[in-house]
Amino acid sequence: MINGWLIYNGRDALENKAYIEWFIEEGKKQSLHIALILREHLSIGIYQNMHSVFYHGVQVDLPRFAIVRTVEPMMNRILEELGVPVFNSSTLSEICNDKARTYFEVAKLGIPMVDTVFINRENILETPPMSYPFVIKEVTGRGGKNVFLIKNFEEWVAYTQQLTASDYVIQSTEVQLGKDLRVFVVGSEIVGAVMRMSQSDFRANYKLGGTATWYPLNSDEKKLILKIISQFDFGMVGIDFLIGHQGELLFNEIEDVVGSRTLSAVSDVNILEKYVTFIKERVAKDI
Repeated sequence: MINGWLIYNGRDALENKAYIEWFIEEGKKQSLHIALILREHLSIGIYQNMHSVFYHGVQVDLPRFAIVRTVEPMMNRILEELGVPVFNSSTLSEICNDKARTYFEVAKLGIPMVDTVFINRENILETPPMSYPFVIKEVTGRGGKNVFLIKNFEEWVAYTQQLTASDYVIQSTEVQLGKDLRVFVVGSEIVGAVMRMSQSDFRANYKLGGTATWYPLNSDEKKLILKIISQFDFGMVGIDFLIGHQGELLFNEIEDVVGSRTLSAVSDVNILEKYVTFIKERVAKDI
């Protein structure tokens, strides 16, 4: 058996108990021993001038691979420095968990997206850099959290008076609000796509009460998605698109620590089987 770690924080591990068990079971089927590691008990840093890893205060043998389900690029990078293949990689984690960085990188490919402005809390003006209405997001926000629709000057003033994060993006709302497309990807394979919709919120996230349906991608949409895939070394991610007024896809973000609840709800695709196969093949190449 090839030993690997599945790293979660304690709160998320409780919430995703069934998903973790599914992960471990798929590993067993392919001779991978996947052990749940709680981030709270993992000490990663510099000890005696060397990159080191301790678990429950004891220095441990490193795994052959690590599947990281937390957002902490530096942890990913230290594990990689110690020779552990990490899924997703530290580079991907650094890019995808910073919305501004993601937009910057994807824009290089000529992928359509809504007008976007990068701002810092220290240089926000009384007059916003975009006409109302617009959406403002913390660059490190996930799952539709810390995303707000600003419709007028009063809402802008109220929002800017209680800023807590350092960096934000402001985006145009020239799209079909309450509707987006999530494309699930493993490696370089498009596994499936799900259209998410909400009748009560401008955000379409499933966890926020949205609905989901299977979405058959056409050839042009697949070409657009493959153009993004070709520029990144993905493990398992979700690539999200907003929907333009003519039904066109407009890039929104890449979810690094992606779940597959919506995919499982609308299809019988076993994405974790595909992901475990991908990991096993990647690890075998490194032996």
